[in-house]
Amino acid sequence: MTKLFISTFFVLSFCLTMGQSTSYWQQHVDYKMTVSMDVNTYQYKGKQELVYTNNSSDTLRRVFYHLYNNAFQPRSEMDMHLQSIKDPDARMINKIKVGDKEVKESRIAKLLPNEIGYLHASNFKQDGEKAVAKEVETILEVTLAKPILPGKSTTFTLDFEGQVPVQIRRSGRNNAEGVELSMAQWYPKMAEFDFEGWHADAYIAREFHGVWGNFDVSITIDKNYLLGGSGYLQNGNEIGYNYQEKGVIVDIPKKQKTLTWHFIAPNVHDFTWAADKNYIHDVVPTNFGTTLHFIYKNNTSIFENWKFAEPKTVELMQFYNQIVGKYPYNQYSVIQGGDGGMEYAMCTLILGTGKAEGLIGLIAHEMGHSWFQHVLASNESKHPWMDEGFTSFIEDLGVNHVSEKKVENPFFSAYRGYISLANSGKEQPLSTHGDRYDENKSYSIASYSKGEVFLAQLEYLIGEDNLMKTLRRYFYDFKFKHPTPNDIKRSAERVSGANLDWYLTDWTETVNTIDYGIKEVAQEGVSTKISLERIGRTPMPIDLLIEYKDGTKESFYIPLRMMSFEKENPTPQIKRTVLKDWAWGNPKYQLSINKQKAEIRKVTIDPSELMADVKPENNSYEIK
Repeated sequence: MTKLFISTFFVLSFCLTMGQSTSYWQQHVDYKMTVSMDVNTYQYKGKQELVYTNNSSDTLRRVFYHLYNNAFQPRSEMDMHLQSIKDPDARMINKIKVGDKEVKESRIAKLLPNEIGYLHASNFKQDGEKAVAKEVETILEVTLAKPILPGKSTTFTLDFEGQVPVQIRRSGRNNAEGVELSMAQWYPKMAEFDFEGWHADAYIAREFHGVWGNFDVSITIDKNYLLGGSGYLQNGNEIGYNYQEKGVIVDIPKKQKTLTWHFIAPNVHDFTWAADKNYIHDVVPTNFGTTLHFIYKNNTSIFENWKFAEPKTVELMQFYNQIVGKYPYNQYSVIQGGDGGMEYAMCTLILGTGKAEGLIGLIAHEMGHSWFQHVLASNESKHPWMDEGFTSFIEDLGVNHVSEKKVENPFFSAYRGYISLANSGKEQPLSTHGDRYDENKSYSIASYSKGEVFLAQLEYLIGEDNLMKTLRRYFYDFKFKHPTPNDIKRSAERVSGANLDWYLTDWTETVNTIDYGIKEVAQEGVSTKISLERIGRTPMPIDLLIEYKDGTKESFYIPLRMMSFEKENPTPQIKRTVLKDWAWGNPKYQLSINKQKAEIRKVTIDPSELMADVKPENNSYEIK
């Protein structure tokens, strides 16, 4: 296992170094943690040594850590947000009757002292010298003993103690499916500092951001528990468990009550684990270099679904490797745990019951995050659409790929969801911080559906081939970095040659909508004049299909002037005519065709339905 770690670290470090330009920088962390879990009280104690490297041009006098578990306490910021938002997360509330009314009650508000979550740090030192550390709920503010100069490293040490909350929100204990320990966001985690400054976001609702680095973690726990999570197990022989070949714990002396599991996770930005006394562990090798692990409850009612999911997961990973880029680690684990599905470094925690179709869809999404967030580590707190939307895009492609029944447009539901939100009056710009949405529903549709449509609509703008090249270029240029919205836009521009700044601006920074219509189809001498209009603020190039009564078809393409681009014909079997471009400043456009109106059966804007027009009812004109 040590040789595996060294070789993997070398490859990942080489890729990171070669991928960085001279103007780009990011911070680096090396964690070494030991933790001991008391499975009777669900409390744990640990020590952390963190080597922090300041690759910025700033001199740092303070640093910040996340203490996520402190959110699971009555009157925390998470609790107050849960009580004040219009549509609170159903997993975090109780519905009770007060008279004739049904009232939603926060579960966090009702947690007892032995049920809350907490995480406290103490004995904080910098290079052996005491530093001032102040706990502000889910953030630890540290005033350094000495500044960290640009290009320099320093070592932080601290002790920590925590309690795993009863309320399951990604992490927690004894969830509805009986998983005892889901250990996500469990340790003091260094906040990210980048070109924008510190990202010390309080834990209020949902998303995360982390610093790239290496994790060396030793977990001591009752010997009857099986563990899975981030990283490569280093001491399988020592604890009597062959993790790579599905071993069992054997020959443990009766007097020995605990085992220490030692994991190393190279070049990741988080570390997560789960543990249960009744886990089953399946190991599935692949022919593309990644071993898949499936860890789930010993529950006969779910065996069939999990066994069915294993080869599908292999197929999905192979598909993602092809369309985005090679998954860079030698291991990935699908673990039953948590409160739905959540992505982590080298693993996911998901619910394990339900129908086989739902399990496949959940794995397809959460594993997709291994590319969009755990290799392409965008700031999902500020730009949740970049990880949720892009992951939803490859999820829908992937599920369609492994399904027996294929659909023509796997993004249909995403378009429908976005259009519904855009017409509801409740939409907020995608530039909204993930915690600042007025409603959870608005956040979900914006981040997942509108984020997905951002990519799907790129196919309409620059063509399918250029879109797929864009994904691969984006992965190649920004893996093991922290890409921003501008980076995906620039990848698309480099691949296609199109100007797309207007698209990124309108789609992500405004709630401007796309709305085009066919205003008139009229006979004009021996020709037919077709009048189009732009009603919404967001401009688009136009694909126009004309179907004739004799069964023939022809298409017309109207480039968008500000794109300075002409798309390849998406339907080469149909004759296409490229017309004069359409400038945004003119809301009207006319074209003339050498056909009698009586010969025309139907005129359609965007026959592919890949343009997210919020009023599609005026996109076709049928002549009867």
